[in-house]
Amino acid sequence: MENIYLTIYHELAEQIEKGKLKPGGKLPSEHDISKQYQTSRETVRKALNLLSQNGYIQKIKGKGSFVLGIHRYDFPVSGLVGFKELFSKLNKQWKTHVKKLELKPADPQIHAELGLKRKEPVWEVVRIREVNGEKIILDKDYFRKAYVPELTKEVCQDSIYEYLEKQCGLSISFAKKVITIEPMTEEDRNFLDHQKEPYVAVVRNYVFLEDNTLFQYTESRHLPEKFRFVDFARRH
Repeated sequence: MENIYLTIYHELAEQIEKGKLKPGGKLPSEHDISKQYQTSRETVRKALNLLSQNGYIQKIKGKGSFVLGIHRYDFPVSGLVGFKELFSKLNKQWKTHVKKLELKPADPQIHAELGLKRKEPVWEVVRIREVNGEKIILDKDYFRKAYVPELTKEVCQDSIYEYLEKQCGLSISFAKKVITIEPMTEEDRNFLDHQKEPYVAVVRNYVFLEDNTLFQYTESRHLPEKFRFVDFARRH
């Protein structure tokens, strides 16, 4: 006979997969689930932990468990792939909305992130990424003007990397990525759909040229219910 916690897990997972429990919706409390299944809260907690581990729900301390969207896009952690490249390969309808394109002196934070030794101008590009009609990524890019002399709105709407490599002759080599989960900001709510989400997944990219020059810093803010961050690792 199946353990009761697995029964709870499978029944709740099935309800999520069939859409009976909607993304963003809150699950009944541990107390209510334990009464429904006539079992202990510890058993219920075990089932909920398994749901969380397998990407069905998000547990928020003091608030409860919330259903996640199970149809997510795989975001390659180890690769250095542009938005256009990624979603074109997935055969998804995509669109980029350019909210800001400005050449300006680097502020103290960006100066530090890019490791600049002197004051120099940077391109600030703020873009909203839309996939299948949903605004799911807020990208904030900063490029050193010394390596990117010109940028246009048309380039930013299409593919900056394609432009830099094919038109500017830059050899983009590798990136250091830092991924964190952070509270959604007012800016996130203004630009992204699903404003009730409490958190965003933030990917900070430090992008280097072939000669090890750090020329770009990016803060990419993702709706976590829309993405899975995946990697391919070898032991040796």
